[in-house]
Amino acid sequence: MTTLLYDNIVGVMQNYLGPASQRFVDRHITAHLDKSPQEVTVEDLDQLTLWIRVSLALLTDNPATVDECTSRLEDLA
Repeated sequence: MTTLLYDNIVGVMQNYLGPASQRFVDRHITAHLDKSPQEVTVEDLDQLTLWIRVSLALLTDNPATVDECTSRLEDLA
C-alpha cells in the first residue's frame, strides 16, 4: 500500500512538475517527514500536502494550479 501511495503522489505531481516530480516528492518526504519515500503513509499525507502546497506556491503565481494540486493530493487519502 505504501509504495502505491508514493507512486500516486509522484503521479499527481508529474502533472505539475514533469520529470522533476520524483525528486521533488522525495526531498519533501525526507526533509519534512524524516523518513524514506517508500515509508510514506496516508497519515503523512496532510503534512506532506501542506509542504508541497507551500513549495508549489513559490514556483507558480497561479493559485488555481496550487489549489488543484492540493485537492488531488488530498483525494489520495
